[in-house]
Amino acid sequence: MRRRKILHLHFGKEGGAERFFVNLAQEFGKAGQEQRFIIRPGRTWEAPIRALGPVILNNFRRISPLTLVLRWQVRRLVAEWQPDVIMAWMPRAARLIPSHDGAVKLTRLGDFPKHLRHFAHCDVLVGNVPGIGRHCQNLGWTRPVRTITNFPREVEAVPVSRAELDTPDDAFVVSSVGRFVPRKGFDVLLRAVAPVPNAYLWLVGEGKEMPALKALASQLGIAERVRFVGWKDEPGHYVAASDAFVMASRHEPLGNVALEAWSMGVPVVSTRSEGPDWYMTDGVNGVMTAIDDVQAITAGLLRIRDDRAFAQSLVAGAEATLAAGFTKERIVAQYLDLFDGNFRDG
Repeated sequence: MRRRKILHLHFGKEGGAERFFVNLAQEFGKAGQEQRFIIRPGRTWEAPIRALGPVILNNFRRISPLTLVLRWQVRRLVAEWQPDVIMAWMPRAARLIPSHDGAVKLTRLGDFPKHLRHFAHCDVLVGNVPGIGRHCQNLGWTRPVRTITNFPREVEAVPVSRAELDTPDDAFVVSSVGRFVPRKGFDVLLRAVAPVPNAYLWLVGEGKEMPALKALASQLGIAERVRFVGWKDEPGHYVAASDAFVMASRHEPLGNVALEAWSMGVPVVSTRSEGPDWYMTDGVNGVMTAIDDVQAITAGLLRIRDDRAFAQSLVAGAEATLAAGFTKERIVAQYLDLFDGNFRDG
């Protein structure tokens, strides 16, 4: 296999997108690719990245002497190392891509950009759902776009004991994972779980909305049935111990956590946000509801709880969908093809 030199530019913080970045870079390493990285300092995922290649740490702020130093470092690195690929992760990082004819220059987008200003030096934009590419074209992008989605992490899940979270063994456990921000719809999820008898809700994550969510749980009278688990390096161990997973997002470009719940064999209820509306089919591999539809989410949970044959059919449908389009082998091969200058979608 051809050994390519890949320079990654990534200034994300902590979350599912960053976990996918690490997973993809690790797969590139297994495929024999040589990699270097520019990331923020102080990331919890810095160690596994350092294991794959040299790292430059910089926050890449708009106005900072260190940003001027970083731009000089990038120009020197590109001139001396001669990468075959310069890959920015999200628009902010794309501002750092230099003008360099000897490399394929791309930005990988996991959300819908507001404008195209940062992509001046890109040869191609990559979205993880088809709608992102169409959105960029509607903004006026005339160069190639390509869709390459994500794959769920391969985790040998060890379901946590329900006793660990003070949850009865006979409870109907609903799990969800993400940052506690309004767009994730955790307030909707709390309202949807409230009328389900003996349902316990495990929320894995952190964020600024936690106090409001705790207050809402108390207001709904279900505080004793809600567990705020906190941020976990491997949330899959908690998802695997649940009976259903819900992604109640108001805006979700892909929804990697739903793919990961699928890989754990847990039936999923999701809103028709952007990503799930592309890969999920109601009644086949998940239950789909309108955004903010509390009653529909409740109904989906009750059906999963009461109709085990239906729940198992969702798990089987999810497994088939993953195998058809979300394997690491398929995604890595698509990226390597793109790195060789094959910009056509497909």
